[in-house]
Amino acid sequence: MMKLKKNIQAGQNNFLLILIYFIFINLIIPNNVLANKENYEGKFIEIKILDKVSSKNKLLKIEIGKEKKFKDLLIKALRCKNSEFDDNPEITAYLQVKDQNNRNNDEVFVFNGWTFSSSPSITLFDHPVYDIWLIRCY
Repeated sequence: MMKLKKNIQAGQNNFLLILIYFIFINLIIPNNVLANKENYEGKFIEIKILDKVSSKNKLLKIEIGKEKKFKDLLIKALRCKNSEFDDNPEITAYLQVKDQNNRNNDEVFVFNGWTFSSSPSITLFDHPVYDIWLIRCY
């Protein structure tokens, strides 16, 4: 009977240690996760625009939430994010692009969606004069 009491008491002590450990971890980790989240989401993007007619390219820096005009295009970046993986980093951005020469009222945006730096062809920006590539999010 004495051995059974010692085992129960030892189990209760282990349970308390585990409970204290999880409470401590939950108090510390959320602060680190929130601090690291700021490192992954950027306030600016850099895109490269190729003018297919002149064969010249231009590097543009755009602030998140602001519109920037490039020739006939009006480009707005709504969000950008760097991947959390170090071995194969991925940069993604949500872009809206308007062609100001397009007078068709049915089309508000010539592009409205996510773009990826490693695979720009996944969500294709299809424009007869310009190509856009996502370069950086910071």
